[in-house]
Amino acid sequence: MSLNPVGTSLPPAAKEEPIGAFEVPKWKRILQVAIAVIYCLFSAGVVFGYAAIRPVFVQEGVYSQYCSSLSESAIEGERACYEQEIRLNIMFTTAAVATNVVALPVGTLLDRYGPRVSGIIGSVLLAIGAIFLALAPNLPFDAYIPGYLFLALGGPFIFISSFQLSNTFPNHSGLILALLTGAFDSSSAIFLFYRLAYEASDGTFKPQKFFLVYLVVPAFLLVVQIFFMPSRSYKTVGELVSNAENPENDENPADWNDRNEDQVTQMRDERRAHRESVVSELTSLLGSKGATKQQSEEQKKQKISGVHGAQHGRSALQQIKSPWFILITGFTVVQMTRINYFVATIRTQYEYLLNDDLKAKHVNNIFDVALPVGGIFSIPFIGLILDNTSTPFVLGVLVAVATTIGILGVLPYLWAAYANVILFTLYRPFYYTAVSDYSAKVFGFHTFGKVYGLIICLAGVLNFIQSALDAATHKIFHRDPIPINVILIIVALVVGVALVGYVWHKSRNMARDRLEDEAEDAPEVRIP
Repeated sequence: MSLNPVGTSLPPAAKEEPIGAFEVPKWKRILQVAIAVIYCLFSAGVVFGYAAIRPVFVQEGVYSQYCSSLSESAIEGERACYEQEIRLNIMFTTAAVATNVVALPVGTLLDRYGPRVSGIIGSVLLAIGAIFLALAPNLPFDAYIPGYLFLALGGPFIFISSFQLSNTFPNHSGLILALLTGAFDSSSAIFLFYRLAYEASDGTFKPQKFFLVYLVVPAFLLVVQIFFMPSRSYKTVGELVSNAENPENDENPADWNDRNEDQVTQMRDERRAHRESVVSELTSLLGSKGATKQQSEEQKKQKISGVHGAQHGRSALQQIKSPWFILITGFTVVQMTRINYFVATIRTQYEYLLNDDLKAKHVNNIFDVALPVGGIFSIPFIGLILDNTSTPFVLGVLVAVATTIGILGVLPYLWAAYANVILFTLYRPFYYTAVSDYSAKVFGFHTFGKVYGLIICLAGVLNFIQSALDAATHKIFHRDPIPINVILIIVALVVGVALVGYVWHKSRNMARDRLEDEAEDAPEVRIP
């Protein structure tokens, strides 16, 4: 499947080159960041609000035609029968898988055509999804799965293309990324607000009306992408500093072969003056010691990590064959399956565990609110942990918290359900950020797109096992979620301990090697 919107015949020169932030007025950069946060809030991850919109779909009878007379019948339109629940969960699983898989081609398209094209494609996909879902009851085929799928596909095109905006203000890049990530996590609340409006209207504000109104979002996206958002990505600090400090940028003999000496001298002087102007603008952008300070801080973070550079300089294929890749991929597959399985089945799990539909509904409602709020609340703490602790410690925390969540998830008590929901909503953004942080530190940015993209892609594809877990829970274990959860806990713990053990062992070896190198490079001191 090709995501190239204009064919493949364009020459390499057609690739969009990045632009320096100082070339764009400050007010415009501020507005671009603000607009990106707004449209990410309404579009980047709306499909992960599935737990909130699922009761609406059940009440509206979506897939209820598949319920057999012998199936568990719906109670006041709120409890789904087995056949209905399986199809609704497949709808979410397909969307969750697509969100991860599409991240791989989005990066390539973004590099090739720039953020504007990526954003426009995202707005179109979002509009198609909304139209399918609005017209689904009147179409002669099942439009819910493709509709939800297109909503999911639009998210990465919009969200990933916004990352480069962190370079608009390099000294505040962390804050900008935090705002964008917070908007992504909070976007799951869109379906929560819709469900509240649906309930307040006594069911008259149908999904058809909501998704027609939602078309305002892709329309807004399309307009701002065409008329206001950047067509080219902003340069990173490294690119800016490299371009400013490279005197070869003053030379271009191939263009000057037909010029006389006076013209060549004049053009060199103009280019040199331009470079000096760039340095001045860069100093203004970063501060007089901005680049040096950032470099010093980055070196400190690398040393604290303990594994920074472990696979740098190797080809992507060599990295993929290494235990560094195999173990983190295995852990990601298991954890992503657990996360999406819980999001899709939280209501039915607690209906069984608590043996009380009202309590299960209450837990589901708390989860709908906690999912976006927890993501926002955890953002500043995630940065502090990743920047100030070693990678083996971070991985150890991930495994310990994941195990705790698993244990809480099989206890049939209301307090355990509350604790599980709170811990889960704080853990989810920490887990995703930690995996990308691990990939950047271990594999490096030269192969980051391929290696990290493959990790997420494989985890996404293997998430289709969630449908089998659903079927096993209903058919084999008679709606009891404990056996499946225990199996997932054990597998996650085994893979997690193996990952932490390997990374800890390698970090010790790397620390020893660094000490030996420092000892060899140290000057000899004669003792009188």
